[in-house]
Amino acid sequence: MPQSKFTPAQAEELATAFAAEDVDYLFIGKSGAILLGYPETTQDVDVFLPRSRENAARVVRALRALGFELDPSLIVSILAGSEIVLLKSGPFALDLIHAPDGIESFEAAKGRSVLEGGRFPVASLEDIIASKRATGREKDLNDIRRLEQFRNEYLRREQQ
Repeated sequence: MPQSKFTPAQAEELATAFAAEDVDYLFIGKSGAILLGYPETTQDVDVFLPRSRENAARVVRALRALGFELDPSLIVSILAGSEIVLLKSGPFALDLIHAPDGIESFEAAKGRSVLEGGRFPVASLEDIIASKRATGREKDLNDIRRLEQFRNEYLRREQQ
């Protein structure tokens, strides 16, 4: 049964499984911001993946190792690089995102990303904010002001 809130332990499990399979990915969304120190909560882990069949096959292996139950339709969606694949049948809720709103490409986002704690590849706060803004969803728009305040604090902290 998935836990109700994202925890750093989930990020650690995912990072370990993805590293074992050499998966290319970025944490994104609120879970990415939380890994950077954002003082909020979220219900799931969001990861941004490149559209690559080889990387997708590695993702499937890593998810199985983590204990996710992947039915044939989910596997097809992952391998096809579907825009978003929602996984609720595992140790935690996980969203695989191949085309987040507001971000031009995985390669561009990866170039702006940070490796938090030497372990977690996280999309930049600029990309996280741009993606939330581009969705137009009310819940994402409500997060933007707090994320922008956090971004300013984060940048000051990083410059010290």
